[in-house]
Amino acid sequence: MAKGFGRDAVERNAKLLILALIVLLTYGVYVVHLFTMQGLEAASYQRQSRTISSNVSMIAAQRGEIFDRNATLPMVINADSFAVDLMPAEIPDGHYDAVAARLARFLGIAKRDIDRKVPVRLRRSYTQIEIRVNVPFETIADIAENINDLPGVSWRSKPLRSYVETGSIAHVVGYVGDITREELKVMYNKNRYTSNSIVGKTGIEKQYDELLQGEPGREIRTVDVRGRVIDDTPVIEPPQMGKNLVLTIDTRIQKLAEETLGNRVGAAVVLRPADGEVLAMVSYPYYNQNIFNTEESAAQYNKLVTSEHNPLLNRAVNAVYPPASTFKVIMMTALLAEKSIPPEKKIECDGHIDYGGRRFNCHVKWGHGWLDMKNSLAQSCDVYFWVTGRDNLGVDRISSYAKEFGFGQSLGIDLPAKSDGFVPTAQWKERRYHATWLGGDTMNMSIGQGYTLATPLHVANMMAMVVNGGKIYRPHLLKEVRDPATNEVIEEIRPQVLHEMNVDESVWREVQRDLRYTITDGTPQFPMNNKKIKLAGKTGTAEVAGAKKDHWHSWMVAYGPYDAPVEEQLVVAVLVEAVNEWEWWAPYATNIIFQGIFQNQTYEEAISELGFNYLAKPKARQE
Repeated sequence: MAKGFGRDAVERNAKLLILALIVLLTYGVYVVHLFTMQGLEAASYQRQSRTISSNVSMIAAQRGEIFDRNATLPMVINADSFAVDLMPAEIPDGHYDAVAARLARFLGIAKRDIDRKVPVRLRRSYTQIEIRVNVPFETIADIAENINDLPGVSWRSKPLRSYVETGSIAHVVGYVGDITREELKVMYNKNRYTSNSIVGKTGIEKQYDELLQGEPGREIRTVDVRGRVIDDTPVIEPPQMGKNLVLTIDTRIQKLAEETLGNRVGAAVVLRPADGEVLAMVSYPYYNQNIFNTEESAAQYNKLVTSEHNPLLNRAVNAVYPPASTFKVIMMTALLAEKSIPPEKKIECDGHIDYGGRRFNCHVKWGHGWLDMKNSLAQSCDVYFWVTGRDNLGVDRISSYAKEFGFGQSLGIDLPAKSDGFVPTAQWKERRYHATWLGGDTMNMSIGQGYTLATPLHVANMMAMVVNGGKIYRPHLLKEVRDPATNEVIEEIRPQVLHEMNVDESVWREVQRDLRYTITDGTPQFPMNNKKIKLAGKTGTAEVAGAKKDHWHSWMVAYGPYDAPVEEQLVVAVLVEAVNEWEWWAPYATNIIFQGIFQNQTYEEAISELGFNYLAKPKARQE
């Protein structure tokens, strides 16, 4: 008995010892874990605690302002305005409808407009919902006086984008609007965009949105697990205003070109060939960007979209046209560079060519007679270029030279939307239409008709290639980026060579001389006659399928002063669409623009000195 009893005691003691060891081990583990949490990982948990207990709200930064090249008065500023928000969960139970109806009366909107923004599923939410923007100070004052009857209602500053300069500059500057869901998905990771952000929609506003946006600030409040504020003293990190932009646009020249084009559907471009700066870019019809600051902005947008001639379209860079006889500048360069035909050799024009079972009629029905290269360009003889294009160059070389001049490709201008234009090839036609390229196609291409398409900016840059003797720069609209506080220049845009042609200098000199001869002795000698400024250039008249009888696109591209250094010369390209009454306005308009620029004259003064008063039309009207 005693012996068995001793064994039982030993077994019990062993079990107790094991149990004690387990308890001690478990206790040790908990002690170590507690030490780790309170000591080694304390900072991490504190950060998590602060994150969990903090509600961070973004404070929008004011957008940078936009100036013309003189950088004196802004074209685009920020006007004081407010936004009204609603936090539904702060409204006592059963009082939502009363508060929403009361707020709607203050804001001058229907209650259903608030209900759409605050659906039933969000009425217990502690998230601030934007109810209305562009609220005047007087309305905010009324809301503040009655805030006890408006639980959950708050307001904040939300500056309004105000466009001081309107008219044709709208296509350059663009406009802003509320960020869409699709835009937010793309921009969210940039840490400066929220569902309440205002972003650029078109033009410079969109192209340089990140520069203009600035750095948003933050308002940090302590909240409980349900999102309710438990500390009335927020931590504020102030926003930083966006950068100011100085454009290459000269407001005086922009207005001159705008008035000169008048109410004619078309476009005008003024370009500095020496560095690619765009001094003016006009497209008509245009619109007033300030309409997008109203509550009816959606309706106004739909009205513009459905308007007959689409005022939202920037015809200078987004619309394409047959370049017509302006293309003969490329043809002449190719003929000289390739030595395809002696420039003094004459070809007879009797008014037409019969080829491939079709008659091709020159614009002078009775013919020009025998013409050499210089006079063929001056008289814009189609027969000469039909023959030399078909028999001396061919489609491959014509296409190659057109692309060397920048046709059929992006010019890289700093706008979010632009067209590449189009240069056809024999291979393209075969793939596209399953048809063989014919000699008649080459003839059409040789005079800028057929499949070839270009924007007015392409045509302006084509002439810049001639002026620069074989070099074109990337056209650009941004000149400088400046600090909004100090006005210090942060970045200055340098000229960027887009393309250089390996063509002998003598070719360019010959083309330049013949373009000057075209003005003095060719088809545009009367509308381009200018006693003060020597000009050189080329007209173009494009046939348009479906246009009214005797209606054509009217082109003029020129540069001047012809005898000035390249750094002082400008290129002007004007396109007037066939939808307008035919008046051959492009060469007249080009002359007026040159006169106004270099004689420092207004539109009225320029047409008076040039003797064009009888041709003047009413000024342009905004859509």
